[in-house]
Amino acid sequence: MRRVVRGPRPEAVPALVGTACAVVGLIDIAAGVFPRFRHSRMHTLAEVLPGALGPFAAALSLSAGVLLLLLAHGLKRHKRRAWRAAVVLLPAGAAAQFVYRHSVIGTVVSLTLCHLLIRHRSEFAALPDPRSRWRALANFVLLGAGSLGLGLVIVSVHPGHVIGNPSIADRLQHVLYGMLGFEGPVEYAGVTSWTVAYSLGALGLLTAITTIYFALRPEHPAARLTEEDEVRLRALLGGHGGRDSLGHFALRRDKGVVFSPSGKAAVCYRVVSGVMLASGDPIGDVEAWPGAIERFMDEAKAHSWTPAVMGCSETGGEVWTRETGLDALELGDEAVVDVADFSLAGRAMRNVRQMVKRIERGGYETRVRRVRDLDGAELDRIRRAAADWRGTDTERGFSMALGRIGDPADGDCVIATAHKPGEHTAGSPYGDLKAVIHFVPWGTDGMSLELMRRDRSADPGMNELLIVASLQDAPRLGIERVSLNFAMFRSALARGEKLGAGPVLRVWRGLLIFLSRWFQIESLYKFNAKFRPRWEPRFVVYRSSRDLPRISFAAMQAEGFVNVGLPRPFARRFPAAGPRPCAHAAVRSQEHGAHPA
Repeated sequence: MRRVVRGPRPEAVPALVGTACAVVGLIDIAAGVFPRFRHSRMHTLAEVLPGALGPFAAALSLSAGVLLLLLAHGLKRHKRRAWRAAVVLLPAGAAAQFVYRHSVIGTVVSLTLCHLLIRHRSEFAALPDPRSRWRALANFVLLGAGSLGLGLVIVSVHPGHVIGNPSIADRLQHVLYGMLGFEGPVEYAGVTSWTVAYSLGALGLLTAITTIYFALRPEHPAARLTEEDEVRLRALLGGHGGRDSLGHFALRRDKGVVFSPSGKAAVCYRVVSGVMLASGDPIGDVEAWPGAIERFMDEAKAHSWTPAVMGCSETGGEVWTRETGLDALELGDEAVVDVADFSLAGRAMRNVRQMVKRIERGGYETRVRRVRDLDGAELDRIRRAAADWRGTDTERGFSMALGRIGDPADGDCVIATAHKPGEHTAGSPYGDLKAVIHFVPWGTDGMSLELMRRDRSADPGMNELLIVASLQDAPRLGIERVSLNFAMFRSALARGEKLGAGPVLRVWRGLLIFLSRWFQIESLYKFNAKFRPRWEPRFVVYRSSRDLPRISFAAMQAEGFVNVGLPRPFARRFPAAGPRPCAHAAVRSQEHGAHPA
């Protein structure tokens, strides 16, 4: 009883009010669209809730319902602008109900919700998300399409009042005219024509007003790596870059960064669909990681973003979970080859050895060099070839890709190329160049595979050839360790095939093998295993299990896989099967030499 008197807990108010707005919005839309619904017992409920506004219920319920639905998500995310809009909307709804319907109950409910918002206004302090003018175009297209569909329903739910038998084209024309404020070809008997006209006009006005608002409001561009930030990050990598093989990927220039108070550590991130997505471990001194992580969490809280970390190491996962109370889940293992232990000799390397020898007998040659040792003309040719050999129009990658080749600041990067001098190349703009792989520095004695592309006409096995060549030339470049691919759920695949594996593990392995038809999970694991690597586990850090679907979708967007097919999450590079060229993995990998993530 005491809890009821005191009301809901402050932290529960945003979710409560947001859910209430969504429910009321749906009721108001239904009340405005369906004639019978407006006279049903459900409409009696709608009349005591915010949004059922007087004798103009059809048009006003539609408008209020759509606005409340748009508002609900922002309220749940503690957004300050959504709070301001709700504080204005609810008293207006209360006044309308009292004036037009004399509904005391509706007025009380509206003012009660408004009181909750004002009383707990400190819960609604989240700053705006990154946004651009494209949001106005997206609103016009999506809301316009929704209004068009809803308008067709409105025009069609009055069968007993329609004069004649209008076609679908006539109804669509009536909707378009009505949204613009003109009379259409469909005629109704009685006051139904006014109901339909007001409803369609309200939808058109709502679409126009919201689009104009999005177009005129100030932009909040996404954070980008500034020149000063990049200088500071390179200094941190110079002292601590050998700790994490993904450290150099923090220099992607489409990421934002937060530094610890001491400036000795940093966390790089990108915001996608309300998820503040970091990748790898924090950069810099481990002792300063907690300060950078705290800044990261403060930034996420200030904007009400969902915090998440993709592909951190075991040490990074321990620090993240200890400092923030977040949970961690193992995603898979990174394949790391120690150069001193690598050899093509022995039975275990027989398949790789035979493939490499066969390709070399075919006349292929390899060259492994630092970026700073290539002349401008050759570097430009490699860049153009890598772009042309990309398997998709979308440049993919975020967590395990640098997104550029040959930048003057990246002179320590390593490029391995495959050539076939004896082949006629007069018609090729790239001469005898047939394949390229690109490594980024991993401290001073390591490198991490970032990109793999190949000519579609090249012989299969280019991946093995260039990786072996890079490993064999590594000592000359002072490289002692090489990070290759990331294999998702590798441990489950490995343990599930062993003698004595339990039924649950076998079922899980069987499911992964089935999914490998689309995600190439098993083939990536087997390709990595060819080079006899040691396996380093990688983790995703998240707030709660219900955030995982949202985080997964955000990662797909960041990696560039949302409108271009299903992702292979965190497969930094994956091998080609048969004649297909390798797609490299950080989820950017794709058949025929697509760019990895």
